[in-house]
Amino acid sequence: MNADQKPKQRFAKDPVIDRSLRHSLKDGVYFSAMVGGAESYFSAFAIFLKASTAQIGLLASLPPLIASLMQLVSAWLGRRTGRRKHIIVGGALLQATALIPLAWLPLLLPEWAIPALIICAVLYYCGPNLASPQWGSLMGDLVPPTRRGRFFALRTRLSSLASFSALIVAGLLLQGFDSVAWTYWGFATVFTLAMCARLASAWHLAQMYDPPGHVAAMASPWHLRLWQDLRSTSLLRFSVFYASMQLAVAIASPFFALYMLRDLQFSYLMFMLTTVASVCLQFLTLSRWGRLSDLFGNRLILITTGAIIPFLPGLWLLSTSFYYILAVQMLSGLVWAGFTLSASNFVYDLTPPERRATLMAFHHVLAASAVFVGASLGAWLGTILPDVITIGQWQLDWLTPLYGVFAASLLARLSVALWFLPRLKEVRRTRPMSMSGLIFRVTRLNPLSGLIFEIVARRRKDDPD
Repeated sequence: MNADQKPKQRFAKDPVIDRSLRHSLKDGVYFSAMVGGAESYFSAFAIFLKASTAQIGLLASLPPLIASLMQLVSAWLGRRTGRRKHIIVGGALLQATALIPLAWLPLLLPEWAIPALIICAVLYYCGPNLASPQWGSLMGDLVPPTRRGRFFALRTRLSSLASFSALIVAGLLLQGFDSVAWTYWGFATVFTLAMCARLASAWHLAQMYDPPGHVAAMASPWHLRLWQDLRSTSLLRFSVFYASMQLAVAIASPFFALYMLRDLQFSYLMFMLTTVASVCLQFLTLSRWGRLSDLFGNRLILITTGAIIPFLPGLWLLSTSFYYILAVQMLSGLVWAGFTLSASNFVYDLTPPERRATLMAFHHVLAASAVFVGASLGAWLGTILPDVITIGQWQLDWLTPLYGVFAASLLARLSVALWFLPRLKEVRRTRPMSMSGLIFRVTRLNPLSGLIFEIVARRRKDDPD
């Protein structure tokens, strides 16, 4: 090695595992580029195709619900084949190919554009759901427990940067095509590029090492042992909390895009910038959330962020200013980065390696079912709530019935937080820290300064395993 070259950061002592984790980082980058460039604009595509509020809710909830059942199939296939990587790569390829009809069927079948879009979205989500339990099991074996928080924070940060970049490119493409009245071709171009990114992701997945051992042990997708396994761990209580929060969040989350594009008449460029604001804050703070997770545990982060999440939809009621909504999205990105990372790590802590894939399948199916219920409730409220509320001589004129949907989500999130958060228990032995101390550690440096500090630190000293 050249004396001037800095040795690469090692993620594991075993060079085979270390190489696999590097491929995992690249897989995350390409996968997130697909998500940022395609999945982030599914709702915008449906709105362009004149989807109703109910259809937007159906697009956001039904495909993930149906596709989540593939996680149980994945656990069954893992037992039959004894391998994980083949299932993971197969799921990635299925997702990539689903983007082709998703982009073109609405053009070929304009009368059935929305049903065709929903069917293609089902196939699109089936791919990652087929791969997810085996991928989670594989990564649980490959990533050293002492570096789990930092590795996944790095992976998620790089993925967020890729998603951030793809969001910008896709938004600019859509804005450019829309300015010349070729909006549909803009969406087709974006989805085609996303397919190429997912194919690159599948290639990196195929290069990873799959150590023998901890595949799912489910005799059939509906085997009764699943429930026995759940009762023998602490995952069930946490999964109920997580699913309840997902239900409450889903009451409003599918309709923020509809609110911006339909009610506020945002351009695709403005819509892209609001989405980028959230992704950008996740990118800038994930490393710090990961370090805090390793030091102080996941429970404290879940309680801190879970106490803020209920009030986020209420902030959308206060102003229609584009710059105000940018600020709200930045706050959302900061909070959701910590909640999502700590929740994922919490599941790893609660699941033994030999049963991880099966238990994670249940966890994700329950969450997807909750999202379906929440989004369906939000769509129903969005269609029945009036534009004007009159009580005696008092009258409230709403810009949109979606304000009532956002308020309902706020109340549901608050109820979940008040009931479940005090009952969460830390799994690992961690250092003590207060909520105020955690918030101070997250916000004591501005995100850009924190990012510069980390880059300089990595250049000065390698971070050994």
